[in-house]
Parts: sequence; structure tokens; C-alpha cells
Amino acid sequence: MTQQPGDQPGDAALTAERDEAATELAGVEGEVSTRAVVDGGVVVGHDGSDCAQEALQWAAGLAERASWPLHVVRGWRIATAPQPASWEPGYVPPISEYEQAVQADLEADVRAALGAERARAVSCHVVHAAPVRSLIEAAQHADLLVVGARGRGGFAGLLLGSVSDQVTRHAPCPVTVVRTQHKA
Repeated sequence: MTQQPGDQPGDAALTAERDEAATELAGVEGEVSTRAVVDGGVVVGHDGSDCAQEALQWAAGLAERASWPLHVVRGWRIATAPQPASWEPGYVPPISEYEQAVQADLEADVRAALGAERARAVSCHVVHAAPVRSLIEAAQHADLLVVGARGRGGFAGLLLGSVSDQVTRHAPCPVTVVRTQHKA
């Protein structure tokens, strides 16, 4: 694992995620988006979970009241992407088609959470990077970063998921973690 300057001893998960993402990103720069550029407003992380839907609804309400733009960011990797429509046995579609499938899923989730009218005012960003990295980088110029307390991870007994834990430690702006009644 590659330690970065400023990493704390407890940041092994972030370091491992950074290394994994760097390995997968080798050679795809320019083919897919590897960074969401946001200039102010609310950034909300979304992984498709029920908790993310609730965080999105909360963030949308705040963004509307504050007249701030709302940006929904989904970090993805090939392993987490839905299969593109062109996928078939023996054929691996180009990575750009995976990105399009992730974008379509994210936009559908935003419409489901907010309704078609409110969803039109939202900017959706899909970033071929680890979720923590994509959110921290997107939040560089944001006014607020919002995440759900739990995502799609496998440790249901935890009160705080690994992504929400890491962004609260490393985000460059204020962070709100939205607790929910849903069990992840």
C-alpha cells in the first residue's frame, strides 16, 4: 500500500482503496470521467442504496432552500457497474459503455428519489474512481458534502459505513451524514 503524506495510521482502508483505484484507472484517463468538477453547492454521494436515496432527498431539500446547485456523485469501478446493453457472453464492451450504464442508473435513482421535475435541476456525475476519492475530490469547492450513514457494504451492524467514515475524516468542506431507519 502506498502511504501518502498526511495519512494517519488508521487510514489503511483509504490507502488500499486509493491503490486499487489507481491500478484500475491505468490506461483509461480520457476515455471516462475520473473526476467530478464542482464549483460550489451541495455534493451528495450516491451508491444506489436506500440510505443514499434518503441522503439525496435531504440534500435536495437543503439545496433548494439555500438556492445552491445540487451535484450527485457516484464513484464506480467495473466490478460495481451494471452491465451495458451491448454486453453478451464472450464480448466485453468498451469502458465508455459501462460509464453510460452507470450514468443511466444514477439518473434513474435521482428521478425515483426526487421526481422528474426536481431531478431536472440536478447535475449527475459518474466518476471512474473509488467512492471516497471521487467524493473528496468533488467536494474541493463544494459548500457541503452529504452522504448516507450506510451504503451497500456488507457490515450491517456498523453505525457508520466505511465511505461515510472516511469522508468525515478527509473532506475539504463540511460533511453531513444522514442517518436513516433503513438497514443497509
